[in-house]
Amino acid sequence: MSLLSGYEHIVRENEPLAPFTRLNIGGNAEYFAEPTNEEELVGLVKQFSEANQPIRLIGSGTNLLINDAGVKGLVIHLAAPDFCTLTVNENRITVGGGTRLSHFVAAAVREGLAGPEQLVGLPGTIGGALHNNTDAHGVDIGTWVESAEVLTRAGERITRKKDSLSFSYRQSSLSELVILKAEFILEREPAENLTKAMQKLWIVRRSQQPSSELQASYMFKDLGGELAGDLIEQAGLKGTRAGKVELLDSDPNFFVAEAGATSEDVLSLLKTVQTQVSERLEQTLEPAIQIW
Repeated sequence: MSLLSGYEHIVRENEPLAPFTRLNIGGNAEYFAEPTNEEELVGLVKQFSEANQPIRLIGSGTNLLINDAGVKGLVIHLAAPDFCTLTVNENRITVGGGTRLSHFVAAAVREGLAGPEQLVGLPGTIGGALHNNTDAHGVDIGTWVESAEVLTRAGERITRKKDSLSFSYRQSSLSELVILKAEFILEREPAENLTKAMQKLWIVRRSQQPSSELQASYMFKDLGGELAGDLIEQAGLKGTRAGKVELLDSDPNFFVAEAGATSEDVLSLLKTVQTQVSERLEQTLEPAIQIW
């Protein structure tokens, strides 16, 4: 039986991955799939798993660097409506893993459910946000999770309850292949108050982050109470460049890729910054960007 047997309509070979990332860098996926429903997703994962093929999931590609040589195996992109659902029942919101984080934030504010307004302006999907425990202003998304339905690399569906989950700084115990959906329990607050708070936070965030039109990404995780950007600046690295990739002047923990930049340019810049910060400040920076 062919590896693609039964799934030819949703799998493409040698698909360019750069357009699925904010950096617009990287080679092709050997196999690329966009399932239209959960049944297709489960069957596809089982088929590739049984063939011992690598399987990866790509979301919004916000903090993702793909090697110019490309990616072996299967890359799955969950953009179909079945994976982007959102329902509200009193103070509970159930959200599909492919749903944009911004849609979750907007729905919570509209329904008068407090907490998610803190995450306004952050990119990504619910699945990615939960996997990385996205945070802002001292609040992380894991705070409100009641349960998560996941799919393992073997194609098995599992429901993870709150007591089996753990969340820490920009990481979680949700390590399964796919986060299918998650349920959040939130506290009520007047929608008018939440809207005003969200608008203020949005103004601040827009002033601090690079334009969405730039091919830019976050570089390193902050170290406790110290911002990675401050350490990079203290090390005298502001404006450091490698090939067609350069640290952003307004926040040196972001880098900007020009047209024609390569993954090697990014990796070279990462290594330079890590080495110099270690030598000059005796601090170890951990990459925030995922590297394939």
